[in-house]
Amino acid sequence: MSSDDDVRDAGPGAGEGAGRGEGQAEGAGAGVDAGQADQGAVDEAVDGALGEAVGEAAGESGGTGEVWDVVVVGAGPAGSSAAHAAATAGRRVLLLEKAELPRYKTCGGGIIGPSRDALPPGFVLPLKDRIHAVTFSMDGKLTRTRRSKQMLFGLVNRPEFDAGLVAAAEKAGATVRTGTAVSRVEQHGTAVPDRRTVAVVLADGETVLARAVVGADGSASRIGAHVGVEMDQVDLGLEAEIPVPETVAEDWKGRVLIDWGPLPGSYGWVFPKGDTLTVGVISAKGEGAATKRYLDDFIARLGLAGFEPAVSSGHLTRCRKPDSPLSRGRVLVAGDAAGLLEPWTREGISFALRSGRLAGEWAVKISEAQDAVDARRQALNYAFAVKAGLGVEMGVGKRMLTVFEARPRMLHAAITGFRPAWRAFARITRGSTTLADLVRTYPLARKALQMLDARQAAAAVAAAGNGGRGPDKG
Repeated sequence: MSSDDDVRDAGPGAGEGAGRGEGQAEGAGAGVDAGQADQGAVDEAVDGALGEAVGEAAGESGGTGEVWDVVVVGAGPAGSSAAHAAATAGRRVLLLEKAELPRYKTCGGGIIGPSRDALPPGFVLPLKDRIHAVTFSMDGKLTRTRRSKQMLFGLVNRPEFDAGLVAAAEKAGATVRTGTAVSRVEQHGTAVPDRRTVAVVLADGETVLARAVVGADGSASRIGAHVGVEMDQVDLGLEAEIPVPETVAEDWKGRVLIDWGPLPGSYGWVFPKGDTLTVGVISAKGEGAATKRYLDDFIARLGLAGFEPAVSSGHLTRCRKPDSPLSRGRVLVAGDAAGLLEPWTREGISFALRSGRLAGEWAVKISEAQDAVDARRQALNYAFAVKAGLGVEMGVGKRMLTVFEARPRMLHAAITGFRPAWRAFARITRGSTTLADLVRTYPLARKALQMLDARQAAAAVAAAGNGGRGPDKG
């Protein structure tokens, strides 16, 4: 879990459908009529002449004489993956990051199978621990530990992990600028020499020009606002990095704790990282005080209240609406900026890495597009690719969150006492399957979700027939 709108030293008042692949996208592009294509050619000719005039008057790239193929905003996992993909394709790539690296990120730092599979070739994970066991509890009760002979997932510190991804992008050929905040992007106006170009306006007033832009600047994304991303689910996560003595650290080595919390949809975690335990909780936004109480009680229950946290922080995770846009013109969004994360666990690293790589690949194609029609076709291809993979996983995750909110005890009993459920959990974390694949291949899981869908539909009908007041209990 991660986000760019981190809130440090969070206290009691802490802030609170799938497409069908490239063929369908090509079909969408082919549906543009000849008149539109002709108009695109006319626009391109006019824009070319205008670009020459602007270039003569003020320099074609805001005075630098430089137009990048791809500019990526944000150097988290999504942005670094996008920059790496575009640079590997031989394009001139600029990666902009507002902070100086390395920088702290509020995040559990769990690297599951899909994350490992999406890393750049040859990338060496800076693992702090390898997890083979999970202890589950229900608000501190009904505790049970399940173990696996194979590693379930690894744990990293985000400053090291993110810095390694940036280094990989640089090695692939990307240029990196840190301490560089972006104010906005413009696709029309005096700062834009032609319709093949996007202007990235920095906070200090400098303008950087690009043929394509990838916004990966976190869940409070300025690029996401430009694209028009809308969020469907917002959650508050609170976390503490707690240094512990060697004797305590040894007790946690190779094992994590997941505690299903007292608030609907909430849970807590303990992730060991050498001499530090990452302890956190998450629940729906709007329950800030109750979420803080949960964290305090959780830490006290674990016997960790006597240790001073090195860092206390908070962040909001945001999950996109299914029909929310992923592009606008020559601008794409990925990772948290696009609201891409798993709604139930709020796991975001794998979604960031995978969507970032896709965004980088399609940004290359957009940078080569000679007109708005072709650029739009490639942007649709990107959207379909995201929705066909990550979008399906998010849809199943949303349904799982609904089950968890309504029946947390049932889910806990299944995962701790029903061997196939534990095996499914292990396979998901190792990356040998996904939630979506699980529903497709396990009849019992599919039937359970179908029953849930039927109950929700019946409840909606009952509520509508009762004037929207919910089921009649009289």
